[in-house]
Amino acid sequence: MDIEGKRAIVLGGTSGIGLAAVQQLASGGAEVIAGSRSKSNIERTAATVSDNVTFREIDVLDRDGLSTLFQEFAPFDILVNTATGGARAMGPFLEMDLDGFQGSFRKLWGYTNSVRLGTKHMTTSGAIVLVSGYPARKCGPGYSAISTVGNAVEGFVRAIAPEIAPRRINAVSPGLTDTPMFTMQGAKRETFFHDATKNTLIPRAGKAEEVADAILFLIKNEYMTGSTVDVEGGALLP
Repeated sequence: MDIEGKRAIVLGGTSGIGLAAVQQLASGGAEVIAGSRSKSNIERTAATVSDNVTFREIDVLDRDGLSTLFQEFAPFDILVNTATGGARAMGPFLEMDLDGFQGSFRKLWGYTNSVRLGTKHMTTSGAIVLVSGYPARKCGPGYSAISTVGNAVEGFVRAIAPEIAPRRINAVSPGLTDTPMFTMQGAKRETFFHDATKNTLIPRAGKAEEVADAILFLIKNEYMTGSTVDVEGGALLP
């Protein structure tokens, strides 16, 4: 797919991986609609991106709002969803609040909402990209909720691909990535990423731009659907 002149909707598009995808799509000549539930993120980001990006305040769990957004910008060619849907539960499973575990699936519900409501407004050559995470296939202690949701996202992509063809759907699975989702600052932030990645083959955190590169690859490569691309510095290897 040549993205120049294409219309793209990026949900979760004002921070981290989503923002990096917005910037790369816009740089490639796409018309981009960046959705975010955070008004402050929209206000901060709007001043830093190119003129061919439009911002909308939207919660991926708001089905009516999503329907209105998709109808407003139909037809569109690209749908990227990087939104988490809210907080994600972490910690030992046997001590975890089950409401927190269940709440982690807001990410999946946001993805299913966007694909279910958005696909019919896409061109038949359209491409969808969702974001999983390496714990889906290598779960460390305390990551059971995140791992389970990631497995569900990747399974969803494989299950839905035959149904929406010729439109395509794929997933990117990042490793630990340096984004604003991690709120610690300064030396504490550096120490966290160092300790968390010191045993991976590429001993550093990933960059949002590196994950966005994979998102753009999946958009452009018209011979891929139902697939998951790993961008994790070798974290899945022993």
